[in-house]
Amino acid sequence: MNKLGVHALVWVGGWSHDECTKAIEQTAALGYDLIEIAALEPKSFDAAFTRKVLERNKLGITMSLGLDDACDISSTDPERVKRGEQKLRDALALGRDVGVTHMCGILYSGFQKYSVPPTEKGMAHSVEVLQRLCAEAAKSNITIGLEVVNRYESNVLNTAAQAVEFCQRIGASNCKVHLDTYHMNIEEADIEAAIRQTGDYLGYFHIGESNRGYLGAGSIDFDKIFRGLAQIGYTGPITFESFSSAVVNQQLSGILAIWRNLWDDGFDLARHAKAFIEANLRSAHEAHARSQKGFG
Repeated sequence: MNKLGVHALVWVGGWSHDECTKAIEQTAALGYDLIEIAALEPKSFDAAFTRKVLERNKLGITMSLGLDDACDISSTDPERVKRGEQKLRDALALGRDVGVTHMCGILYSGFQKYSVPPTEKGMAHSVEVLQRLCAEAAKSNITIGLEVVNRYESNVLNTAAQAVEFCQRIGASNCKVHLDTYHMNIEEADIEAAIRQTGDYLGYFHIGESNRGYLGAGSIDFDKIFRGLAQIGYTGPITFESFSSAVVNQQLSGILAIWRNLWDDGFDLARHAKAFIEANLRSAHEAHARSQKGFG
């Protein structure tokens, strides 16, 4: 069975002790298996406190982040690459200390809109850094997930096929593809086929609506999403991600252009998402099982 998670920005914009406690307790109260934290500034987290609250609530944790322009490991500038590798190592250290199973996101380039395509030299830098990061992460049984995002957030990985090829180039068993329905809805010609073709390389999955709000209230064809996941037998985490101006993170809200108030009640939103995911997963797996037996 897939472990189901929810992004911390459904609950809080920061990670003070009070925010940490609220986000973890609310996530656990709804019966989720894990919470995903956004670690754009890894050194700002109180790892010991976070771990204590997680253990008290019997909740798992994953982490996501993106690199800024000054820490872009896909750059041709050695100093930027060096800063980026250090930031990734800082994040990995935080992940180890709080007990994450997965460290995901835009780990391979800057989290930004580019005006030029990537260079081969820059891509080589990214591969080399991630090879070292994956080797270090493996010591703590942490999976590194490379998130495929739309063309306005990176120029390196915009499709599942690109991410599979990049993982193959890195060549680490704990380097996986991180897919996100919001971005796939923009970039993929056939979402179901993209999931199938990713296959065993899929290691982390974000589920979110086209407008970042309630699941089912936008334009994404979730039947194809869940059908694809069932067809490849995906058993990894599925994390619900949604953003509204009701919860503001000073860094992410601006980068992601979260200008509209799509919801006010994070608890109702997350409760609906869990029921939606569970029902669709069950239906997709039952339909797949019937088709395998020749009944559908």
